[in-house]
Amino acid sequence: MPIIEVDHVTKEFRLGQMTSFGQTIRNGLARLRGKPPTVRAPFKALDDVSFSVEQGEVLGIIGHNGAGKSTLLKLLAGISRPTRGRVSVRGRVAPLIEVGAGLVPDMTGRENIFLNATILGMKRGEIKRKFDEIVAFAELEEFIDTPVKRYSSGMQVRLGFSIATAVESEILIVDEVLAVGDLAFQRKCFDRMEDLIKRHGNTVLIVSHNIRQVERMCGRGILLDHGRVRLDADATSVCNEFYANSDKAIQANLAAAAVGRGRSESTDDIELIDIKILDASGRQTTTFAPMADLQFRMIFRVDQPISRPVFGLGFHTTDFVYLATNQSLGEIDRDVLDPGEYCVQFSVRRLPFLPGTYSIRIGVARGDFFHALLYRENAAHILIEAPSANRAVVSNPGEGFVSVEGRWLLEKALPAKETPDSRIVDPDERIKEGAAQ
Repeated sequence: MPIIEVDHVTKEFRLGQMTSFGQTIRNGLARLRGKPPTVRAPFKALDDVSFSVEQGEVLGIIGHNGAGKSTLLKLLAGISRPTRGRVSVRGRVAPLIEVGAGLVPDMTGRENIFLNATILGMKRGEIKRKFDEIVAFAELEEFIDTPVKRYSSGMQVRLGFSIATAVESEILIVDEVLAVGDLAFQRKCFDRMEDLIKRHGNTVLIVSHNIRQVERMCGRGILLDHGRVRLDADATSVCNEFYANSDKAIQANLAAAAVGRGRSESTDDIELIDIKILDASGRQTTTFAPMADLQFRMIFRVDQPISRPVFGLGFHTTDFVYLATNQSLGEIDRDVLDPGEYCVQFSVRRLPFLPGTYSIRIGVARGDFFHALLYRENAAHILIEAPSANRAVVSNPGEGFVSVEGRWLLEKALPAKETPDSRIVDPDERIKEGAAQ
């Protein structure tokens, strides 16, 4: 029997309940005339949502902002009730929703542990037994008898997370709290979650915008879109669908916005006039398959002589994570670049990026002293797109941003008395040697 059942659940909110004085008068007159007053239609945060969760299952719930994720978790945690439909939850629930919001500022950390743990269903003896563990995990030994209002926001969230995850519950509901505190504490949070999932076998529901963590920790996923279930499948398929939708939205936003937003610096020596991106057949495009060949053609206008110019082109993600850079050192050798317009070409063979949207950054420097003359982020954008919304290269599945080419070989280990050959040998050569013997 499923431990969680959501059966045709709809949750509505009345928007704009406050009306102006004029609208109130008009509504009153409408009633006098026997007509219905003007009422704004309710907003459906969830619209006929149905699914079930088995004992020990780890479910990730993802979607755009406003898709209904947090509303769904609040229904499951019993914080609110559905407008229509049925929610059935069998077992003790530990909700990590708005962690730290329930702390009382004037009470000490010690007092808040006893208060919040009691609210979550822990007995006093159980709280005493786990008290030192809760404090140690939150790293608040020195401040545990200090009023919580003296804590930083990060300290409060750490305390709330530590209390909630100390509860021995059958169901853990997590809403955007996996990345709390500094990097070291974030690592502890992930380790704690994996321990609850793998060792204790808890049923866990995770809502997060960190899609890579959802894919890593969850076996199943649900993609919500405007309050409805768009896809319910294995976590990888759901995350791939989310990535594909996000890439399309990013491309649409980039097309509507002015290209070039981001860091941009230049002197009066040189100016970037245009950039074109071509595929292997010479066709201008911004969409490529994984491992495709492409060429960048940049038009520069030089206004002042530039000694030993060095051109550079790099790739970064839409949130400005720098991925790779290539410079013209050793390939373009000009003592002086005189004023005029020039076309600079940069060809890439088998671009190794996995599916996603990537931005282009361009730079020019004076080679004598490597003095920067021009630098521009978001100069252009490309979309790496794979069939069936698969984020990984079909023939070489992987994670991250880059596809790494390599060869694998399995062979018997050499006896201890024999000295292994330390040379790096291509697997094909090993196969040929074996056949010859």
